[in-house]
Amino acid sequence: MSSTVPISNNNNNSNSNITAPTPQNTPHTHAPISLGLSRPTVPAIAEDVETQDDGENDAFTLSSEMKASMLGLVQGKLATLVGKRSEYIENLPIEVKLNVEALKGIQVKQNDLQNQYKRECLELEKKYLELAKPLYARRHDLISGKSVPASEEIEAGEQYSIKDDEEYTPLSKDTAPVAAAIPEFWLTALRNHVGLSDIITDRDAEALKSLIDIRLAYLDGDANPDLKGKPGFRITFVFGPNEYFDNEVLEKTYLYQEEVGYSGDFVYDRAIGTEIKWKEDKDLTKEFEIKKQRNKTTNRTRLVRKAKPADSFFSFFSPPEPPSDQAIQDGDIDEEELEEIESKLEVDYQIGEDLKEKIIPRAIDYFTGKALEYEMLEEEDEFEDMDDDDDGFEDESDSDEEEAPAPRPGQRKGRGAASANNNVNPEECKQQ
Repeated sequence: MSSTVPISNNNNNSNSNITAPTPQNTPHTHAPISLGLSRPTVPAIAEDVETQDDGENDAFTLSSEMKASMLGLVQGKLATLVGKRSEYIENLPIEVKLNVEALKGIQVKQNDLQNQYKRECLELEKKYLELAKPLYARRHDLISGKSVPASEEIEAGEQYSIKDDEEYTPLSKDTAPVAAAIPEFWLTALRNHVGLSDIITDRDAEALKSLIDIRLAYLDGDANPDLKGKPGFRITFVFGPNEYFDNEVLEKTYLYQEEVGYSGDFVYDRAIGTEIKWKEDKDLTKEFEIKKQRNKTTNRTRLVRKAKPADSFFSFFSPPEPPSDQAIQDGDIDEEELEEIESKLEVDYQIGEDLKEKIIPRAIDYFTGKALEYEMLEEEDEFEDMDDDDDGFEDESDSDEEEAPAPRPGQRKGRGAASANNNVNPEECKQQ
């Protein structure tokens, strides 16, 4: 299972803050439906209407424009029903309404079982992380050049390469293995992740060259009393000496909500990052510019150095704050601003999830670039599915207009974000 973070808010959790959608979660129930996060969908009407038989039923064939119009009407009608009681249920006899309430009571028990199931899946993840820790420690020793690779490890690696590529040529056995560090291992691995490659600037890369390890831990038994007992995980970045900041460790902690969401998965609640202790004039999250200022009285000018935000991977450690439900209800945040916050949260949660589920457990595949092949295949499958889905709708763009460039394989919208509608497999317990 991936204890992933996404999950739409459970109806029983009315006080939780708004969360952004991630691949495996359903959106926050309090999010405005106008944002498209919880918008209901309806199957193409044409499937039941287009029953042509050698032209005899042409009268029942809908044009693509009519289909789009009807689909929009249906979706619009459903949207108006969100949050309203059904007149049909309101008009049922009292004895039938009692049965309806009883079914809700049964659903409560089903929800409790799902919560228990996901908690046990989380425990299983923790168990296998503990089993993997010696392997991660061994990996770190080889990357840092602290240990000599064993012959059986090399042999197993070559078999892995041959299985992946039949034309692979095993390395010469004339050279004896020695302890040799792999330069820029983690920087290379991160840059070979499609989403992260978009947010790692050249300036960031200089700092990330000193990254020596990335580690995963769960929050059980956490030293922080505010986090103890809460579901979630922590990503730890370990750095060697560098000219940019004094921290040896930068951490990002992701908290889940106590209850699973409507989709049956854990929902992200919030994230906490380490404050970076930047060295003077080395803050990569800021850019400095020189501006002239004129004194209105003396008419003299002076040069002023001002800082402005800059795109940087290290902004990852200053996660966006989700607005409270109260702020939304009071109208303190408009829809456009809320959309922007949700987009940032979506990116933030997706990066954390990919680090946990992909990059840390399969670091060597990202270092070599092998993982990109699988991301490309997944992306191609998605586009093939879209092309093969003959629902009768036509492309809205004019044929003579220049087509927008297709996204790079594996590219996510919003600088590394995963869309709420991405075809990502739901998280499952990995009972290995």
